[in-house]
Amino acid sequence: MSEADMTVIDPVRASSLVSQLQGVSEKIAAVAKGRSVRLVAVSKLKPANDILALHTSPARQLHFGENYAQELKEKAQLLPREIQWHFIGGLQSTHCKTLPKIPNLWCVSSVDSLKKAELLDKYRGDLIKANPEAAKLNIHVQVNTSGEESKSGCSLGEDVVSLCRSIVNDCPNLHLLGLMTIGAIARSVATTPENENEDFVLLREQRDLVVKELGLERSLELSMGMSEDFEGAIVMGSDEVRVGSTIFGQRPPKSEAKIVA
Repeated sequence: MSEADMTVIDPVRASSLVSQLQGVSEKIAAVAKGRSVRLVAVSKLKPANDILALHTSPARQLHFGENYAQELKEKAQLLPREIQWHFIGGLQSTHCKTLPKIPNLWCVSSVDSLKKAELLDKYRGDLIKANPEAAKLNIHVQVNTSGEESKSGCSLGEDVVSLCRSIVNDCPNLHLLGLMTIGAIARSVATTPENENEDFVLLREQRDLVVKELGLERSLELSMGMSEDFEGAIVMGSDEVRVGSTIFGQRPPKSEAKIVA
Protein backbone atom coordinates (compact mmCIF):
# COMPACT_ATOMS: atom_id res chain seq x y z
CA MET A 1 0.00 0.00 0.00
CA SER A 2 1.21 3.47 -0.80
CA GLU A 3 2.09 6.25 1.62
CA ALA A 4 -0.79 8.21 0.13
CA ASP A 5 -3.22 5.52 1.29
CA MET A 6 -1.72 5.60 4.75
CA THR A 7 -2.18 9.35 5.15
CA VAL A 8 -5.95 9.18 4.58
CA ILE A 9 -7.46 9.90 7.98
CA ASP A 10 -11.17 9.50 8.63
CA PRO A 11 -12.12 12.75 10.43
CA VAL A 12 -14.85 11.07 12.48
CA ARG A 13 -12.47 8.34 13.62
CA ALA A 14 -9.75 10.91 14.30
CA SER A 15 -12.08 13.01 16.44
CA SER A 16 -13.04 9.98 18.50
CA LEU A 17 -9.42 8.95 19.02
CA VAL A 18 -8.34 12.44 20.07
CA SER A 19 -11.25 12.68 22.50
CA GLN A 20 -10.32 9.36 24.10
CA LEU A 21 -6.67 10.37 24.32
CA GLN A 22 -7.57 13.65 25.95
CA GLY A 23 -9.76 11.84 28.45
CA VAL A 24 -6.88 9.58 29.49
CA SER A 25 -4.49 12.55 29.66
CA GLU A 26 -6.89 14.42 31.93
CA LYS A 27 -7.16 11.43 34.27
CA ILE A 28 -3.38 11.17 34.37
CA ALA A 29 -3.01 14.85 35.23
CA ALA A 30 -5.63 14.61 37.96
CA VAL A 31 -3.71 11.95 39.89
CA ALA A 32 -0.13 12.89 38.92
CA LYS A 33 -0.37 16.15 40.89
CA GLY A 34 2.22 17.99 38.82
CA ARG A 35 4.55 15.03 38.16
CA SER A 36 5.47 14.27 34.57
CA VAL A 37 4.04 10.88 33.58
CA ARG A 38 4.69 9.46 30.12
CA LEU A 39 1.66 8.09 28.29
CA VAL A 40 2.45 5.29 25.85
CA ALA A 41 -0.49 4.77 23.51
CA VAL A 42 -0.55 1.02 22.82
CA SER A 43 -1.39 0.73 19.14
CA LYS A 44 -0.93 -3.00 18.54
CA LEU A 45 -3.20 -4.41 15.82
CA LYS A 46 -4.42 -0.89 15.04
CA PRO A 47 -3.71 0.70 11.64
CA ALA A 48 -1.08 3.31 10.97
CA ASN A 49 -3.89 5.73 10.10
CA ASP A 50 -4.98 5.75 13.76
CA ILE A 51 -1.46 6.45 14.95
CA LEU A 52 -1.02 9.27 12.46
CA ALA A 53 -4.32 10.81 13.54
CA LEU A 54 -3.09 11.06 17.13
CA HIS A 55 0.42 12.14 16.18
CA THR A 56 -0.73 14.97 13.91
CA SER A 57 -3.52 16.16 16.21
CA PRO A 58 -3.04 19.16 18.52
CA ALA A 59 -2.30 16.60 21.27
CA ARG A 60 0.82 15.60 19.26
CA GLN A 61 1.14 12.15 20.79
CA LEU A 62 4.75 10.96 20.45
CA HIS A 63 5.02 7.65 22.31
CA PHE A 64 3.40 4.53 20.86
CA GLY A 65 3.76 0.95 22.03
CA GLU A 66 3.71 -2.24 19.97
CA ASN A 67 3.69 -5.90 21.01
CA TYR A 68 4.77 -7.51 17.73
CA ALA A 69 8.22 -6.85 16.28
CA GLN A 70 7.25 -7.16 12.61
CA GLU A 71 4.25 -4.88 13.05
CA LEU A 72 6.40 -2.25 14.75
CA LYS A 73 8.99 -2.45 11.97
CA GLU A 74 6.39 -1.98 9.23
CA LYS A 75 4.70 0.93 10.99
CA ALA A 76 8.03 2.63 11.71
CA GLN A 77 8.85 2.52 7.99
CA LEU A 78 5.55 4.19 7.09
CA LEU A 79 5.09 6.76 9.82
CA PRO A 80 6.99 9.99 10.71
CA ARG A 81 10.44 9.56 12.19
CA GLU A 82 9.49 11.84 15.10
CA ILE A 83 7.35 9.07 16.60
CA GLN A 84 9.05 7.36 19.52
CA TRP A 85 8.37 3.64 19.49
CA HIS A 86 8.25 1.32 22.48
CA PHE A 87 8.47 -2.45 22.15
CA ILE A 88 6.38 -3.84 25.01
CA GLY A 89 5.71 -7.43 23.89
CA GLY A 90 7.38 -10.70 24.76
CA LEU A 91 11.02 -10.33 23.73
CA GLN A 92 12.71 -13.12 21.76
CA SER A 93 16.37 -13.33 20.78
CA THR A 94 15.50 -12.84 17.10
CA HIS A 95 13.78 -9.56 17.99
CA CYS A 96 16.98 -8.38 19.66
CA LYS A 97 18.78 -8.48 16.32
CA THR A 98 16.20 -6.54 14.29
CA LEU A 99 14.52 -4.08 16.66
CA PRO A 100 17.67 -2.08 17.58
CA LYS A 101 18.16 -1.22 13.90
CA ILE A 102 15.00 0.93 13.96
CA PRO A 103 16.40 4.44 14.51
CA ASN A 104 13.39 5.79 16.37
CA LEU A 105 12.86 2.76 18.57
CA TRP A 106 12.92 4.65 21.85
CA CYS A 107 12.62 1.88 24.40
CA VAL A 108 12.45 -1.89 24.83
CA SER A 109 10.37 -2.51 27.95
CA SER A 110 10.51 -6.29 28.28
CA VAL A 111 14.18 -7.17 28.82
CA ASP A 112 14.44 -10.14 31.16
CA SER A 113 17.81 -11.79 30.48
CA LEU A 114 21.45 -10.85 30.01
CA LYS A 115 21.60 -12.67 26.66
CA LYS A 116 18.84 -10.45 25.26
CA ALA A 117 20.43 -7.31 26.69
CA GLU A 118 23.78 -8.19 25.11
CA LEU A 119 22.15 -8.75 21.72
CA LEU A 120 20.27 -5.45 21.92
CA ASP A 121 23.52 -3.72 22.85
CA LYS A 122 25.45 -5.32 19.97
CA TYR A 123 22.96 -4.44 17.27
CA ARG A 124 22.25 -0.96 18.62
CA GLY A 125 26.00 -0.46 18.55
CA ASP A 126 26.03 -1.37 14.87
CA LEU A 127 23.38 1.29 14.21
CA ILE A 128 25.32 3.92 16.17
CA LYS A 129 28.51 3.14 14.25
CA ALA A 130 26.68 3.58 10.97
CA ASN A 131 24.84 6.65 12.19
CA PRO A 132 26.65 8.47 15.03
CA GLU A 133 23.56 10.61 15.63
CA ALA A 134 21.57 7.55 16.71
CA ALA A 135 20.83 7.48 20.42
CA LYS A 136 21.44 4.77 22.95
CA LEU A 137 18.48 2.44 23.33
CA ASN A 138 16.44 2.90 26.49
CA ILE A 139 15.73 -0.27 28.44
CA HIS A 140 13.21 -1.32 31.05
CA VAL A 141 14.04 -4.53 32.88
CA GLN A 142 10.85 -6.56 33.25
CA VAL A 143 10.19 -7.89 36.73
CA ASN A 144 7.82 -10.78 37.47
CA THR A 145 6.28 -9.24 40.59
CA SER A 146 3.34 -11.66 40.73
CA GLY A 147 5.46 -14.82 40.61
CA GLU A 148 3.16 -16.33 37.96
CA GLU A 149 4.82 -18.96 35.77
CA SER A 150 2.93 -17.62 32.76
CA LYS A 151 4.56 -14.21 33.14
CA SER A 152 7.93 -13.18 31.78
CA GLY A 153 10.35 -11.17 33.84
CA CYS A 154 13.21 -11.46 36.30
CA SER A 155 12.64 -12.96 39.71
CA LEU A 156 12.68 -10.55 42.64
CA GLY A 157 15.96 -9.70 44.31
CA GLU A 158 19.34 -10.78 42.97
CA ASP A 159 18.10 -11.61 39.45
CA VAL A 160 16.86 -8.05 38.98
CA VAL A 161 19.93 -6.47 40.54
CA SER A 162 22.35 -8.63 38.55
CA LEU A 163 20.75 -7.88 35.18
CA CYS A 164 20.56 -4.16 35.89
CA ARG A 165 24.21 -4.14 36.97
CA SER A 166 25.28 -5.87 33.76
CA ILE A 167 23.34 -3.43 31.58
CA VAL A 168 24.86 -0.42 33.35
CA ASN A 169 28.42 -1.78 33.38
CA ASP A 170 28.69 -3.86 30.23
CA CYS A 171 26.20 -2.55 27.65
CA PRO A 172 27.48 0.84 26.46
CA ASN A 173 24.82 1.21 23.77
CA LEU A 174 21.93 0.76 26.20
CA HIS A 175 20.53 3.13 28.81
CA LEU A 176 18.87 1.57 31.85
CA LEU A 177 15.73 3.66 32.13
CA GLY A 178 13.97 1.69 34.85
CA LEU A 179 11.86 -1.32 35.73
CA MET A 180 8.57 -2.58 34.29
CA THR A 181 5.93 -5.02 35.46
CA ILE A 182 2.73 -6.55 34.12
CA GLY A 183 1.13 -7.77 37.32
CA ALA A 184 -1.61 -10.23 38.11
CA ILE A 185 -4.94 -9.53 36.38
CA ALA A 186 -6.91 -9.91 39.60
CA ARG A 187 -4.76 -7.30 41.33
CA SER A 188 -5.06 -5.03 38.33
CA VAL A 189 -8.86 -5.14 38.29
CA ALA A 190 -8.99 -4.44 42.03
CA THR A 191 -6.68 -1.43 41.82
CA THR A 192 -8.07 2.04 42.51
CA PRO A 193 -6.36 5.30 43.50
CA GLU A 194 -7.24 4.33 47.09
CA ASN A 195 -6.43 0.60 46.90
CA GLU A 196 -2.73 -0.23 46.53
CA ASN A 197 -1.69 -2.92 44.06
CA GLU A 198 0.82 -5.40 45.53
CA ASP A 199 2.65 -5.69 42.20
CA PHE A 200 3.23 -1.95 42.17
CA VAL A 201 4.47 -2.00 45.77
CA LEU A 202 6.95 -4.75 44.88
CA LEU A 203 8.22 -2.98 41.75
CA ARG A 204 8.84 0.18 43.72
CA GLU A 205 10.78 -1.83 46.30
CA GLN A 206 12.83 -3.50 43.55
CA ARG A 207 13.64 -0.12 42.02
CA ASP A 208 14.87 1.17 45.37
CA LEU A 209 16.95 -1.99 45.86
CA VAL A 210 18.63 -1.65 42.46
CA VAL A 211 19.47 2.02 43.03
CA LYS A 212 20.98 1.15 46.42
CA GLU A 213 22.91 -1.95 45.32
CA LEU A 214 24.33 -0.28 42.20
CA GLY A 215 25.10 2.97 44.00
CA LEU A 216 23.34 4.95 41.32
CA GLU A 217 23.33 8.71 41.67
CA ARG A 218 20.15 8.91 39.60
CA SER A 219 16.75 7.40 40.07
CA LEU A 220 15.21 4.73 37.88
CA GLU A 221 11.71 5.08 36.57
CA LEU A 222 8.76 2.78 37.13
CA SER A 223 6.76 1.62 34.13
CA MET A 224 3.55 0.19 35.55
CA GLY A 225 -0.14 0.65 34.91
CA MET A 226 -2.38 -0.10 31.94
CA SER A 227 -5.96 0.68 30.94
CA GLU A 228 -7.49 -1.04 34.00
CA ASP A 229 -5.22 0.40 36.66
CA PHE A 230 -3.15 3.35 35.42
CA GLU A 231 -4.60 5.85 37.89
CA GLY A 232 -3.71 3.67 40.87
CA ALA A 233 -0.26 3.06 39.39
CA ILE A 234 0.42 6.79 39.10
CA VAL A 235 -0.64 7.36 42.70
CA MET A 236 1.98 4.77 43.64
CA GLY A 237 4.72 6.54 41.69
CA SER A 238 4.55 5.24 38.14
CA ASP A 239 6.49 7.35 35.65
CA GLU A 240 5.00 5.65 32.59
CA VAL A 241 1.64 4.08 31.82
CA ARG A 242 0.68 1.99 28.82
CA VAL A 243 -2.90 2.51 27.66
CA GLY A 244 -4.39 0.87 24.58
CA SER A 245 -8.05 -0.15 24.41
CA THR A 246 -9.22 2.91 26.37
CA ILE A 247 -7.83 5.06 23.55
CA PHE A 248 -8.16 2.88 20.45
CA GLY A 249 -11.15 0.72 21.34
CA GLN A 250 -11.49 -3.04 20.94
CA ARG A 251 -8.75 -4.71 18.92
CA PRO A 252 -9.47 -7.00 15.96
CA PRO A 253 -8.19 -10.58 15.88
CA LYS A 254 -4.54 -10.62 14.84
CA SER A 255 -5.45 -12.42 11.61
CA GLU A 256 -7.73 -9.52 10.61
CA ALA A 257 -5.47 -6.63 11.64
CA LYS A 258 -4.19 -4.31 8.91
CA ILE A 259 -1.13 -2.06 8.92
CA VAL A 260 -3.06 0.44 6.79
CA ALA A 261 -6.85 0.74 7.02
